[in-house]
Order: sequence, then C-alpha cells, then structure tokens
Amino acid sequence: MDLLNDLFAHHGLLAVALAVLLEQLGAPLPSTPVLLLAGVEGATREGFAVRAFLAATAAALLANGLWFWAGRRLGRRVLSALCVISISPDSCVRQNEASFARRGVLTLVIAKFVPGLSILAPPLAGALGMATRRFLGWNLLGSALWAGVSIGIGRVFHEQIDALLRALSRLGSIAVLLALAALAGYLAWRLWRRAVVRRELKRFERVAPSDVAVLLEQGRDIVLVDVRAAAPGLPPTPRLPGARHLDLGALGEPALAGWPAAGEFITYCACPNDASAVKAAQWLKAQGRQARVLRGGIEAWTAAGFTLETT
Repeated sequence: MDLLNDLFAHHGLLAVALAVLLEQLGAPLPSTPVLLLAGVEGATREGFAVRAFLAATAAALLANGLWFWAGRRLGRRVLSALCVISISPDSCVRQNEASFARRGVLTLVIAKFVPGLSILAPPLAGALGMATRRFLGWNLLGSALWAGVSIGIGRVFHEQIDALLRALSRLGSIAVLLALAALAGYLAWRLWRRAVVRRELKRFERVAPSDVAVLLEQGRDIVLVDVRAAAPGLPPTPRLPGARHLDLGALGEPALAGWPAAGEFITYCACPNDASAVKAAQWLKAQGRQARVLRGGIEAWTAAGFTLETT
C-alpha cells in the first residue's frame, strides 16, 4: 500500500499515461485499474484527477492516431499485424466490422468500453476511409468519456477501493501471488480459446481465387458475398464484380430477402484467417445454402490480378 502511494505521489501521471498508451497500442495489459487508482488519488490531491484525465486522454489519442494512420496507409493489412499482439484478433475483427455496420462512427465512442473493440476500431476506421477530422473528433469524445468515467468511478468509490487495497496490503506477498495467478490464468484461457478458434477456422472449406474465376467464366451459378463492414457515412469500397453485401451485424432470415435460393455462395472478407467470411458461410449453411470461403479474401483476389468494381 505504501509503495503504491509513493508511486502515485511521485510518478502518478506518468503511470497513467504509460498504462493507457501501452494498452491502446495493443499490449494485453488493462489500464482501467490504473485509472481507478488515479481517481482514488484524485480524491485526496487537489487537481490530480483533472491532470490524470488529460494525461489518459492524450495517451489514448496518440496511440489511436498511430493505428488510424497505419490503417489509412496499409489498409486492412494492418489487421494481420494486430493478430500478433492481440489475444483474440479474429473475434475482434468480426465485432468491429459488425459494430461499424450498425453504428458507424459511434463505434469510436463506445469502443473502449467493450472488450475486443478498442484495439481494432482505429485502424479499421482508417482502412474504411474515414475522414481524419471526423476520426479525431469522435475518437476524442470516446477517449475522454472512457477516461472520465473510469477516473470518476475511482474518485466516487475511493473509500471502498482504498479499503480493498489496505486488505490486500495486509496479505503481503500472498496478494501479489494471487494477482499474478489470476492474470496468468486469464491469459492462458484466452490463448487456449484463440487456438481453438484458429483450428475451427482452418478446417472450413476454402476455394482459391483462380478457381472462383474459372467458375464465373463457366457461367456457374455462383453468388459472391462481401461481408466487410459497410459503415453508414463512409465511402464505398471496391468489391468483387457482382458481389452482394451481407451485414454481419444483422444476420437473420430477412437478410437474405431477394437473394437466390439456389447456387453456391462464396463469402469473402479482408480479415485475419478469413474469420468474418467463415462466420458468414457457417450461417449460410445453417440456412440451407451451399457455401464456401474465398481463400485470402479480397486481397488474394487482387493479388491474383483479378479486377474489382466500385458502386
């Protein structure tokens, strides 16, 4: 307890900024507990809560701005890089795409409150072509709201949090071991779930872009299905010729109204491990459709030299 008090007394703002920056850059280290502690410290130090709020907001804006720039420059390829540092990148991509499809720019406001949405929302916004001013404005709102709520909760409940910290302090090294064991268990479970999801994704049947092109040339009854996010207010993105859009955020029987009842459906996305395309194909199969996944998505299609269309 004394060590924690000394840390916040001398390096409180640095601890807040560094914790937020690392989490928003993709490190699997939650910064919310640090913001709660900043709120506790703010209850006894005049002006500390405001300074911590500004430090947390600035750190979040810096990290998010870097990911937005990476998404703008590299497109959805940057999502593949995030797979290396994210514990559950496949589900994160699906959640972000579904959220952008339903809420558009409001996703940036709620992203930091929803596990799995925060890290991929900025680069996906850049890849979707969101205007820089628009991103900065909505991201500032979301970052400030998240930092303010977290620090505010810590300040309101500072007595309860302080009592909890004192109880943990009495436990000494046992409390540290329990915290480390809980963190290790959480990370192990998430990594195990990631491995399970990856195995399921790899087992799903895929078809190469060249094979799809041959089927189209032969006049086979093929329905190309684009499951990438089509967010309200964002510019349209190029797609495979004749492809239909399927909203992952609104899957249900009405989603197929007016669609062919027969033929083979081939889904594609621009996401790690074709995760969104696999989810859509699994749902289509559950609706009685024949479905496969375009291996490598739209990037593999363009890399093979095939054309796209813009609507």
